[in-house]
Amino acid sequence: MKQTSNQKGLEELRAARRESRRLYWGVGVFSFFANLLMLTGPLYMLQVYDRVLGSRSEATLLALSVLVAFLYGVMGLLDFSRGRILARVGARFQTRLDRRVFDAVLRKSAVAPDANAQTGLRDLESIQRLMSSPVLISAFDIPWTPFFLAGIALFHPWLGLLAIGGGGLLIAATYLNQSVTRSPLLKASTRTHRAEMLGEQIRTESEMVQAMGMRTAAFDRWQSARDASLKAQVAASDLSGGFTSTTKTFRLFLQSAMLGLGAYLVLLGELTPGAMIAGSILLGRALAPIELAIAQWQTVQRARQGWNNLSELLSAVPPEGARTELPAPKAHLDVHQLTVFPPGEKQAALRGVTFALQPGQALGVIGPSGAGKSTLARALTGVWPPAAGKIRLDGATLDQYDPDRLGEYIGYLPQRVQLFEGSIAENIARLSGTPDAEKVVAAAKKAAAHDMIVRLPDGYDTRISQGGGRLSGGQIQRIGLARALYADPVILVLDEPNSNLDNEGSVALNGAIKAMKAAGKSVLIMAHRPAAIQECDLLLVIDGGLRTAFGPKDEVLRNMVVNHQQIQQATGKGGGVQ
Repeated sequence: MKQTSNQKGLEELRAARRESRRLYWGVGVFSFFANLLMLTGPLYMLQVYDRVLGSRSEATLLALSVLVAFLYGVMGLLDFSRGRILARVGARFQTRLDRRVFDAVLRKSAVAPDANAQTGLRDLESIQRLMSSPVLISAFDIPWTPFFLAGIALFHPWLGLLAIGGGGLLIAATYLNQSVTRSPLLKASTRTHRAEMLGEQIRTESEMVQAMGMRTAAFDRWQSARDASLKAQVAASDLSGGFTSTTKTFRLFLQSAMLGLGAYLVLLGELTPGAMIAGSILLGRALAPIELAIAQWQTVQRARQGWNNLSELLSAVPPEGARTELPAPKAHLDVHQLTVFPPGEKQAALRGVTFALQPGQALGVIGPSGAGKSTLARALTGVWPPAAGKIRLDGATLDQYDPDRLGEYIGYLPQRVQLFEGSIAENIARLSGTPDAEKVVAAAKKAAAHDMIVRLPDGYDTRISQGGGRLSGGQIQRIGLARALYADPVILVLDEPNSNLDNEGSVALNGAIKAMKAAGKSVLIMAHRPAAIQECDLLLVIDGGLRTAFGPKDEVLRNMVVNHQQIQQATGKGGGVQ
């Protein structure tokens, strides 16, 4: 039988849920006794009305009251225990999958961003909230509803028919609620997520929005998304609230109808007053879990959506297999016929690119905007996998290295440097909770960032917000370079490294490249500015995703100048525009 596309993800989720199977059984046993003790109230009323009031025995009333107090205490303890157990079941489920979902979100977002990846962690939390919520306890109580209804029928068949008919209507309302509210709740969730993402993007780019006079336009766009979200939420809330109010009203009416029918039967002499009161109480207890399930149905729907999203995400991003740890590689990089498709694109950004880099060499990668330089940088760091061809580091393909270890061997300075909430030392140390101070300072000195950092209010312990806070673009880029150098990589990949650097920063960058080469390591620089390739030995020219030239820097530049002059001469002879 062919497996569905998300079957593997479902199996992972079910396996995590099965780890708490014994606890679920424990909740089931507690639920049995808790529901059995729910008969305390009806039986007490039955005894008081039919025995105590008839015999006028104070001793009997006292004995019954003491017994009932004890039984209610036990019932309360069982209910409390059920809640504590399910809270821990939810926490265990989330803890069990936190790392797996976190890794899947990162890997999916890097390769092919989509809504399921972006909401993955929230989806996991929604399932955890359901597991810890009262609605799950009601799921253990609902199977006892038929027994309570059958108990009512023992008092009198008419009472049983009324109870079964009313319970059936409430159950039908539950299923109707599920089918009718599913689409509005999904729509509200989607639009809310869209508004949140837009708001976060505007907040992240607040400086640009402020500087370019875009506040009003940005607010109008965000408000439009927000209004759509609120409208969908109100519509879903109205629909769900309508079911909740209707079922609550009907349950209260049903209890009164039960009491009225019981009184009529008492007048006919077919029922005792105690049975009349007991039947009404028993009906309320029988229908309470159903009413709670309807009232909390939004939690159930959100968890179901999260379950489906996670099963799809985990199926699309299977767990990484264990890798044999390889020794630290030498700075020997070999790229053969590399073809790369950007996430979500049908056209390759790189096609058949081949080159090699030996220890102690620096390679400059040049070409017009959109030529594929940044795509090459992402492929060399293992972020975007090759669609064809191979990238080998000291003979081994990149996928043979554990991603965290590969990050230590290949330092990366992206075109747009992002810093995280934390101290400068933690950012340089790649978010390590216990940064190696010696390595942090050494990396900062290599990036010529040490003097700049110690002049800050708290030096390396200066706290910065997401994106860098008040740091300038050049300061952020130097800290990013220090982060790339922190693990003492054998290969350094720099994407437009001097785009925000001043002359001092450019000199420091060239000094870092010299030091890498002298230590027998390699550097790749994706660049537009000539100053960035000053220390390069080799030059790779990319245009339209294709390698158009590769070789020693001076030779490639000389050929490019000759070709340029030939093109100019040919154009001039043809009378074209110079």
